[in-house]
Amino acid sequence: MVRLLRDGHLHHDPARRPRVRVEGRGAQVAIDRFTGENSILFIRSEQLFDWARRRSLWYMAFGIACCAIEGLMHASGPRFDFDRHGVFFRASPRQSDVMIVAGTVNHKMAETVKRLYDQMPEPKWVIAMGACASTGGPFREYPNVVMGVDKVVPVDVYIPGCPPRPESVQYAFLRLMDKIAENTEERLAARRDSDS
Repeated sequence: MVRLLRDGHLHHDPARRPRVRVEGRGAQVAIDRFTGENSILFIRSEQLFDWARRRSLWYMAFGIACCAIEGLMHASGPRFDFDRHGVFFRASPRQSDVMIVAGTVNHKMAETVKRLYDQMPEPKWVIAMGACASTGGPFREYPNVVMGVDKVVPVDVYIPGCPPRPESVQYAFLRLMDKIAENTEERLAARRDSDS
C-alpha cells in the first residue's frame, strides 16, 4: 500500500515535503490519500488499470424472465444506487465488462448467450442471477432447459434466490470487485516470480 508519511517536523519546516512509503506487495492503490500540488505516485500501470477496472464495471443484462423484471429492475433503481460503486448499465456487449444472465436458459437460447459473451471485450465476467440461471430452477426437469448457464459460458459469481433481492445483486458486484482484486494480486505475484 502506498502511504503518505508526515513527520513531526513538518509544521516547523514547511520546506520539508511529506515522504511516500510503499507497504507490502499488494496491488492496493490509495490515490485519494495524496493531496498537494507536488505529490508523486509511483505504481505499475497494470495496478492502476486494474484499480480503475474493478471500480467501473459496465454490465449488460441478459434478462429472460422474472429475475430481470423483479430483481434487476428493482436493484437498478435509485434506492440502491449502483452508480456509487461504479456499476453502470450498457445495452451493447461491446461496451460491457459484465454479463448478468437472469432467467432460464434453454438450448436454443444458449447460442445467443455464447455469441453475446464472445462479443464482449477482455477481461469479461459473468454473473448468474437467480435459481434458473444457476441451476435451471423449477424448470430443470424439462429437456430443453440448460442446467445452469455455466454449461454455456464461465460464471464468476452466482446469486441465489427466486428472484434474488436487490441487496444480493449489490453484494454480487462487490464480490466480483474483490475477485478482480485477488486476480490482480495473483497476476502480479506471478510476474514477480518470473522476473526473479
